[in-house]
Order: sequence, then structure tokens, then C-alpha cells
Amino acid sequence: MSKNVVIIGGGIIGLCSAYFLLKEGYQVTVVDQSNLNSGTSYVNAGYLSPSHIIPLSAPGVMKKGLKWMFNSSSPLYIKPRLNLDFLKWAWAFNKSCNADHVTRSAPLIRDIAVLSQKLFYEIKSTEKFTAHYEKKGLFMLCQTQKMLDEELKLVAMATVLGLEAKGVTPSEIKELEPNVEIDTIGGAYFKCDHHTTPHEFMKDMKDYLHKAGVTFYLNEKVEDLVVEKQNIKALKTNKQSLNVDEVVLAAGSWSSLLSKKLGLKLLLQAGKGYRINTEKPTGITIPAILTEAKAAVTPMNGFTRFAGTMEITGINDNINKVRVDAIAHAAKRYYPTVELTHSEKEMAACGLRPISPDGLPYIGKSTRCPNLTIAAGHAMMGWSMSTATGLLVSEIISNKKTSLNIDGFHPDRRF
Repeated sequence: MSKNVVIIGGGIIGLCSAYFLLKEGYQVTVVDQSNLNSGTSYVNAGYLSPSHIIPLSAPGVMKKGLKWMFNSSSPLYIKPRLNLDFLKWAWAFNKSCNADHVTRSAPLIRDIAVLSQKLFYEIKSTEKFTAHYEKKGLFMLCQTQKMLDEELKLVAMATVLGLEAKGVTPSEIKELEPNVEIDTIGGAYFKCDHHTTPHEFMKDMKDYLHKAGVTFYLNEKVEDLVVEKQNIKALKTNKQSLNVDEVVLAAGSWSSLLSKKLGLKLLLQAGKGYRINTEKPTGITIPAILTEAKAAVTPMNGFTRFAGTMEITGINDNINKVRVDAIAHAAKRYYPTVELTHSEKEMAACGLRPISPDGLPYIGKSTRCPNLTIAAGHAMMGWSMSTATGLLVSEIISNKKTSLNIDGFHPDRRF
């Protein structure tokens, strides 16, 4: 009889884990506290981006965060608060903001993102998913020389790591993107990047898993774990008790709350991001990062999405209109002919990205619990790393040699 694996969390990481575990012959159950129709897996920029090789905890980020702390419209907003978990995370995050960490992390991020991109396309092709998927690359658009110099350094770093990237002038950008006015002094073009429409892939994956026999318990919150001799024997939700052989913790920003029940102090903070959609034609065909504003633009299937900001204010789904306006202003600054309307801004949505102190995900088993596999803490790269994470989870539970070296993602690592 095959093992019963229960996955806590039905976002993109949880669903990809279910997909690969199913392929290994496990009985799979997914438990999620939502109806699986909202959250980060639905409001993200849809990037499959090997180009994003720099972790969030990069040199100077904490300094910027402190400078922007009292500006609620800044690209990175960290709300100061006397919360022990937050203070421990902030201390560890600050320790990780150094050049050596970036040098060590970049190849790890590249490897998992490249594998994930390959698997994403293979799943879409093999299972005949109809979700939108394009290989158009990604612009990094700059309006200041300082930012342009930084992006060209990133191009050099990415090229050394085997990624296809180059600097581009305004005229070269215009040649690639002729149907919209762009205010930029130049930038970078990462041809290695792809993009998708997230809710379409999520629907395809949910439909596939349903038909393949995965059990879903939605609108159920896991409230407690029954543990015997360090192993989880059952999960107690607000509706029932579920016996388990193996557990996958893929609950995003909520993962640290559940890990505490095992005495595992998983340092995680919720980083809120926002998105605004417009169905009006924009002329935009290539995704772009508006570098100074830290905003993202994605031409999706039937609409254009403007997304971004990082707001570390705890677990909540409150919409901060100041930050929504900041994204809209950024769109107008870089694309002067694009005007996001009041009603479009009123329809803005947010999602919580789980951020570890070093910007790398937690993937693997903690020594504290042999039958728990953790898959959380992917920050802004959850979509980009999702399919590879799912494959790694299935390999870990099956005691197979993993497709990548995952030592750098170990849940017990110290900061």
C-alpha cells in the first residue's frame, strides 16, 4: 500500500509537490485554509526568471529598508514592531546582506530556476495544459545612470553563470517593443526569462490533480499536529483529524506558525506584494522590471499586470492604497501613455510572499521531524522555483538522489 502524503498548502508549491508525488505513486491529500482562488499564486507577476539571481538579502538592502521605514509608499517598507519573531528575522536578514552571500547564492538560485522553467514547460506540454506561456525574455528598464550601471553588472554576472543577457539602449528597446512609449535611458534584456498567466496554470494544475485522484480539503485550517516519537501521526484541522505517513509543509507565510508546534523555529516573514490589472490595450508585449520603482509589468492573456512592492508588516491581507498608487505612478513614469484608472486601482489585490532571512527557500527535512518535508520561504521566486521544488519534495520523500544539491536550502541552516 502506498504512503499517504498530506500537503499543507495549496499554492503553486503545494500543487507542484502533489503533481510529482502523484507520479511517484503516493496517495496525496492537499489541505488549504482558502478556497484555492486567491493569494500569491494568483496575483504574482508570472515570471519564470533565472535572471533573478540576486537574493533579497543583498548588500545595502537593510540600509535602504531603514531609510524607507517611515515612507509607506517606498518600494521596500518594513514596519518596525516589537515582535520577537520579527526581531530575530531582522537580525538574521541583516547578517545575510553581504557580497559573499550573493556570490554563494546566485548559482543555487540559477540552478533551481532553470530546472523549474524546464519542468514548467514539460508539464504544460506533457499534460496538454492550455495555460498561457511565452518565451519573450525580460527587460530591466532604468531611468538613472546609477541603476543602469547596477543592471549592467548583473548582466555580466548572469553571463558568467551561463544565462543569456545583454545591455540594451533605448533604440534597441524600441525595436523590440515598438508599440508603446517607454521613458528609459536603457537597461538590460534577459532573453533567458519566460512568463505565464498564473491563474490559468493554477486552474490547469488543479483540474489535473482532481482528475488524477488527489483529495482536496479546502477552507480547512490545520490547527494542531499529533506527534509521537518526533513523527507526525495526524493533523488536526478545524473540521477533522487526518492520519498521515508523510507531511509536506508548503503553507507559505503561515509555515513558521505550524513549524513552531514541532519546536522548529523557521524564521519567516510575510512580504506583501500588490497587483493591478488593466484590460485596456497597452501595446506592451515583453515583461519588464521598472528598476528604480521595483515594480513589475507582465503582458498576460487578455490583460496587462502591474505588480510589485515589498511590505513586511505581518500576516494580513489589508490593501494599502498608498502602495497601490505607487505602482500606478511607476507605470505612468515608465510608460507615459499608460494610465491606470481609479476603478482598476480599486480592484487591486495582494498576496503574501514568505521570506527567509537569506532570501533562499527552505527545502528539505529538519532533524526535528523525520516525516516532515518543508517547502517554504521562496520570497518573490515562488513561481519561478515552483516545479523544481515539487520535484525535489518528491525525491526527498522517495529517498532518491535529488536533481540538485539542496544543502543551501536546508531548513536547519543557521544565519
